[in-house]
Amino acid sequence: MMQYQRPDVALLCGVDEVGRGPLVGAVVTAAVILNPQQPIAGLTDSKKLSEKRRTELSELIKQQALCWALGRAEPHEIDELNILHATMLAMRRAVAALSIRPEWVLVDGNRTPDFGIPASAVVKGDLLVPEISAASILAKVARDEEMQALHLAHPHFGFAAHKGYPTAAHLAAIQQHGVLPQHRRSFKPVRQVLEQQGL
Repeated sequence: MMQYQRPDVALLCGVDEVGRGPLVGAVVTAAVILNPQQPIAGLTDSKKLSEKRRTELSELIKQQALCWALGRAEPHEIDELNILHATMLAMRRAVAALSIRPEWVLVDGNRTPDFGIPASAVVKGDLLVPEISAASILAKVARDEEMQALHLAHPHFGFAAHKGYPTAAHLAAIQQHGVLPQHRRSFKPVRQVLEQQGL
């Protein structure tokens, strides 16, 4: 197991994002400060958990964490800024929305935005850092719920199954039904369809 240097602070915040790869919807981030007096068993990378387990853990995190918040960047912001900068913006929004100001922020991955607070990036942080695992779970559950709602509005796109990722079924649906307002127009498969349609 890789080691990371855990900052020796009382109020440690974990941050993670979900939704960099999909062609549709917001990139969603979460920031979590866990309560050391109420550890939550079973926290790990959200992708390694079943949907049922993620939902259960999400509720526990919301009940037991000292504080948590979600942040997001919408499709038009992703198109304007690019996905990396939009993700950093969404992370800053999540941390800014916390009811308690953390002393340190740990971010999953290899870079951190400027939070105005000491921060460090942890590669594989969603596996190594409980706070980041908790953030990954909250962000994943929140974004999946949004994809479920989008599926109800546009069932022929199949969002409940592919969650907006560029699967063969999703690409075929874009070709057949066109581009939705929620699609990210700067992403190549979406841009190509718009170009074909002369938009």
